[in-house]
Amino acid sequence: MTHLREIVEKYKDVAGGFGEPVPLTSFGLSREDTEQMFSVYDEDYHISRFFHFSQTTGTLFQINGFPQTHVSIDAEIQGIL
Repeated sequence: MTHLREIVEKYKDVAGGFGEPVPLTSFGLSREDTEQMFSVYDEDYHISRFFHFSQTTGTLFQINGFPQTHVSIDAEIQGIL
């Protein structure tokens, strides 16, 4: 599984900063890896409170059983990296 720090760095590269929704496909992972990794992070309270999933236009992924296309991450996540 990809480490949280790597995910946050990739997110910042794609989004240009924190708080902007980016497609889950931006992380360059397989469907299975994307769904598994984000589902694990979504189940962890200390991490999930910084992740905000949304469903708009794009490739659907099942994150803990919910269809999602994008994620945004709060800057405060840096405090747990």
